[in-house]
Amino acid sequence: MHEDRREFQRLRLAKPILATMDQANALILDIGMAGAFLEHYGTAEPGQRFRLSFRWQGEPVEFVCEVVRTLVVRQLGGDGVHPVSHSGVHFVEPVGNAVGRLEELMENFVRRILDAQRANAAGDDSSRAASTSVLAGLGGARRKRTRGFISYRLKDGHWWRVPTESPRQPEEGFTVAAWEDETELDTLCRTYEAADAEGRQLIRLLAELSTRHT
Repeated sequence: MHEDRREFQRLRLAKPILATMDQANALILDIGMAGAFLEHYGTAEPGQRFRLSFRWQGEPVEFVCEVVRTLVVRQLGGDGVHPVSHSGVHFVEPVGNAVGRLEELMENFVRRILDAQRANAAGDDSSRAASTSVLAGLGGARRKRTRGFISYRLKDGHWWRVPTESPRQPEEGFTVAAWEDETELDTLCRTYEAADAEGRQLIRLLAELSTRHT
Protein backbone atom coordinates (compact mmCIF):
# COMPACT_ATOMS: atom_id res chain seq x y z
CA MET A 1 0.00 0.00 0.00
CA HIS A 2 2.90 2.40 0.69
CA GLU A 3 5.49 1.79 -1.97
CA ASP A 4 7.42 4.97 -1.11
CA ARG A 5 7.31 4.21 2.63
CA ARG A 6 6.19 7.73 3.57
CA GLU A 7 4.12 8.24 6.69
CA PHE A 8 0.89 10.18 6.38
CA GLN A 9 -0.47 12.54 8.97
CA ARG A 10 -3.57 11.51 10.90
CA LEU A 11 -6.76 13.52 11.19
CA ARG A 12 -8.04 13.95 14.74
CA LEU A 13 -11.77 13.32 14.68
CA ALA A 14 -14.08 15.64 16.63
CA LYS A 15 -16.60 12.79 16.67
CA PRO A 16 -15.09 9.27 16.83
CA ILE A 17 -16.12 6.72 14.21
CA LEU A 18 -17.71 3.49 15.49
CA ALA A 19 -15.78 0.48 14.22
CA THR A 20 -15.02 -3.16 14.96
CA MET A 21 -11.69 -4.88 15.60
CA ASP A 22 -12.53 -8.32 14.27
CA GLN A 23 -15.78 -8.80 16.21
CA ALA A 24 -15.12 -6.40 19.11
CA ASN A 25 -16.41 -2.80 19.21
CA ALA A 26 -13.91 0.06 18.93
CA LEU A 27 -13.79 3.81 18.37
CA ILE A 28 -11.53 5.44 15.77
CA LEU A 29 -10.14 8.60 17.42
CA ASP A 30 -7.62 9.59 14.72
CA ILE A 31 -7.26 8.30 11.17
CA GLY A 32 -4.85 8.73 8.26
CA MET A 33 -3.92 6.96 5.05
CA ALA A 34 -1.28 4.90 6.88
CA GLY A 35 -3.18 3.92 10.00
CA ALA A 36 -5.42 4.90 12.89
CA PHE A 37 -5.56 5.50 16.63
CA LEU A 38 -8.21 3.42 18.37
CA GLU A 39 -9.95 3.12 21.72
CA HIS A 40 -11.13 -0.38 22.50
CA TYR A 41 -11.96 -2.80 25.27
CA GLY A 42 -9.34 -5.30 26.38
CA THR A 43 -5.66 -5.31 25.61
CA ALA A 44 -3.56 -5.74 22.46
CA GLU A 45 0.01 -6.67 21.71
CA PRO A 46 2.42 -4.95 19.29
CA GLY A 47 2.51 -7.01 16.09
CA GLN A 48 -1.00 -8.36 16.60
CA ARG A 49 -3.11 -8.33 13.42
CA PHE A 50 -6.86 -7.93 13.03
CA ARG A 51 -9.49 -6.55 10.64
CA LEU A 52 -10.70 -3.01 11.28
CA SER A 53 -14.13 -2.35 9.78
CA PHE A 54 -16.35 0.73 9.68
CA ARG A 55 -18.81 2.40 7.31
CA TRP A 56 -18.57 5.60 5.28
CA GLN A 57 -21.65 6.97 3.48
CA GLY A 58 -23.31 3.60 3.84
CA GLU A 59 -20.39 1.67 2.32
CA PRO A 60 -18.09 -0.71 4.22
CA VAL A 61 -14.42 0.21 4.70
CA GLU A 62 -12.09 -2.52 5.91
CA PHE A 63 -8.35 -2.88 6.45
CA VAL A 64 -6.10 -5.62 7.79
CA CYS A 65 -4.21 -3.81 10.57
CA GLU A 66 -1.17 -4.40 12.75
CA VAL A 67 -0.80 -2.98 16.26
CA VAL A 68 2.22 -0.66 16.52
CA ARG A 69 1.81 0.48 20.12
CA THR A 70 -0.82 0.13 22.83
CA LEU A 71 -1.54 1.39 26.33
CA VAL A 72 -4.20 0.60 28.95
CA VAL A 73 -5.76 3.99 29.79
CA ARG A 74 -8.40 3.02 32.37
CA GLN A 75 -10.23 0.17 34.05
CA LEU A 76 -13.99 -0.27 33.96
CA GLY A 77 -15.57 -1.06 37.32
CA GLY A 78 -12.28 -0.72 39.18
CA ASP A 79 -11.78 -4.48 39.33
CA GLY A 80 -8.71 -4.57 37.09
CA VAL A 81 -10.17 -7.14 34.72
CA HIS A 82 -12.01 -4.84 32.28
CA PRO A 83 -9.34 -2.61 30.73
CA VAL A 84 -9.87 0.05 28.08
CA SER A 85 -6.89 0.59 25.77
CA HIS A 86 -5.63 3.07 23.22
CA SER A 87 -3.79 1.47 20.30
CA GLY A 88 -1.95 2.94 17.32
CA VAL A 89 -2.32 0.66 14.30
CA HIS A 90 -0.82 0.50 10.82
CA PHE A 91 -2.90 -0.40 7.75
CA VAL A 92 -1.27 -3.51 6.29
CA GLU A 93 -3.71 -4.38 3.52
CA PRO A 94 -6.94 -2.79 2.21
CA VAL A 95 -9.99 -4.93 1.56
CA GLY A 96 -11.74 -4.07 -1.71
CA ASN A 97 -11.95 -0.33 -2.41
CA ALA A 98 -11.03 0.68 1.15
CA VAL A 99 -8.26 3.08 0.06
CA GLY A 100 -10.54 5.08 -2.26
CA ARG A 101 -13.27 5.33 0.35
CA LEU A 102 -10.79 6.39 3.02
CA GLU A 103 -9.46 9.13 0.72
CA GLU A 104 -13.01 10.40 0.19
CA LEU A 105 -13.69 10.35 3.94
CA MET A 106 -10.56 12.30 4.79
CA GLU A 107 -11.00 14.88 2.02
CA ASN A 108 -14.62 15.39 3.10
CA PHE A 109 -13.72 15.81 6.77
CA VAL A 110 -10.79 18.16 6.10
CA ARG A 111 -12.78 20.42 3.77
CA ARG A 112 -15.68 20.58 6.23
CA ILE A 113 -13.35 21.69 9.02
CA LEU A 114 -11.63 24.26 6.81
CA ASP A 115 -14.99 25.58 5.59
CA ALA A 116 -16.13 26.01 9.20
CA GLN A 117 -12.90 27.82 10.09
CA ARG A 118 -13.23 30.17 7.11
CA ALA A 119 -16.88 30.86 7.99
CA ASN A 120 -15.78 31.99 11.46
CA ALA A 121 -12.80 34.02 10.29
CA ALA A 122 -12.77 37.70 9.43
CA GLY A 123 -12.43 38.65 5.76
CA ASP A 124 -14.46 39.46 2.72
CA ASP A 125 -16.75 36.93 1.04
CA SER A 126 -14.84 36.94 -2.26
CA SER A 127 -11.55 35.85 -0.67
CA ARG A 128 -13.30 33.08 1.25
CA ALA A 129 -15.03 31.92 -1.94
CA ALA A 130 -11.71 31.86 -3.80
CA SER A 131 -10.08 29.82 -1.06
CA THR A 132 -12.99 27.38 -1.03
CA SER A 133 -12.73 26.95 -4.82
CA VAL A 134 -9.02 26.14 -4.62
CA LEU A 135 -9.42 23.61 -1.81
CA ALA A 136 -12.35 21.95 -3.56
CA GLY A 137 -10.34 21.58 -6.77
CA LEU A 138 -7.04 20.50 -5.26
CA GLY A 139 -5.97 17.26 -6.92
CA GLY A 140 -8.82 17.41 -9.39
CA ALA A 141 -6.97 18.36 -12.56
CA ARG A 142 -5.00 15.11 -12.87
CA ARG A 143 -2.94 16.49 -15.76
CA LYS A 144 -0.67 13.49 -16.15
CA ARG A 145 1.62 15.15 -18.69
CA THR A 146 3.32 17.01 -15.80
CA ARG A 147 5.22 14.76 -13.42
CA GLY A 148 6.78 15.27 -10.02
CA PHE A 149 5.86 17.65 -7.21
CA ILE A 150 6.19 21.29 -6.19
CA SER A 151 6.97 22.18 -2.58
CA TYR A 152 5.76 25.60 -1.43
CA ARG A 153 7.85 26.53 1.62
CA LEU A 154 7.14 29.53 3.83
CA LYS A 155 10.26 31.08 5.39
CA ASP A 156 10.56 34.49 7.04
CA GLY A 157 7.30 35.61 5.45
CA HIS A 158 8.34 34.64 1.92
CA TRP A 159 7.34 31.66 -0.23
CA TRP A 160 9.91 29.45 -1.92
CA ARG A 161 8.70 27.29 -4.81
CA VAL A 162 10.90 24.19 -5.01
CA PRO A 163 10.50 21.41 -7.63
CA THR A 164 11.01 18.02 -6.00
CA GLU A 165 10.64 14.31 -6.64
CA SER A 166 9.39 13.74 -3.08
CA PRO A 167 5.73 14.07 -2.00
CA ARG A 168 6.71 14.76 1.61
CA GLN A 169 5.17 17.79 3.29
CA PRO A 170 7.52 20.52 4.64
CA GLU A 171 7.33 21.78 8.21
CA GLU A 172 6.04 25.15 6.98
CA GLY A 173 4.11 25.14 3.73
CA PHE A 174 2.81 22.29 1.59
CA THR A 175 3.73 20.00 -1.32
CA VAL A 176 1.38 19.31 -4.22
CA ALA A 177 1.52 17.54 -7.56
CA ALA A 178 3.29 19.58 -10.27
CA TRP A 179 0.17 19.68 -12.46
CA GLU A 180 -1.80 21.89 -10.01
CA ASP A 181 -2.70 25.37 -11.32
CA GLU A 182 -0.18 28.04 -10.23
CA THR A 183 -2.74 30.84 -9.92
CA GLU A 184 -4.94 28.73 -7.67
CA LEU A 185 -1.92 27.73 -5.59
CA ASP A 186 -1.04 31.40 -5.07
CA THR A 187 -4.48 31.77 -3.50
CA LEU A 188 -3.84 28.67 -1.41
CA CYS A 189 -0.61 30.24 -0.14
CA ARG A 190 -2.61 33.27 1.05
CA THR A 191 -5.10 30.90 2.71
CA TYR A 192 -2.23 29.11 4.44
CA GLU A 193 -0.76 32.40 5.69
CA ALA A 194 -4.08 33.41 7.26
CA ALA A 195 -4.77 30.00 8.85
CA ASP A 196 -4.02 29.03 12.44
CA ALA A 197 -1.82 26.05 13.34
CA GLU A 198 -4.70 23.58 12.99
CA GLY A 199 -5.77 25.06 9.67
CA ARG A 200 -2.23 24.84 8.29
CA GLN A 201 -1.97 21.19 9.34
CA LEU A 202 -5.26 20.48 7.58
CA ILE A 203 -4.09 22.21 4.38
CA ARG A 204 -0.93 20.07 4.44
CA LEU A 205 -3.05 16.97 4.96
CA LEU A 206 -5.29 17.86 1.99
CA ALA A 207 -2.22 18.58 -0.16
CA GLU A 208 -0.78 15.25 0.95
CA LEU A 209 -3.92 13.46 -0.22
CA SER A 210 -3.66 15.16 -3.63
CA THR A 211 -0.13 13.80 -4.15
CA ARG A 212 -1.40 10.22 -3.97
CA HIS A 213 -2.83 10.53 -7.50
CA THR A 214 0.50 11.05 -9.28
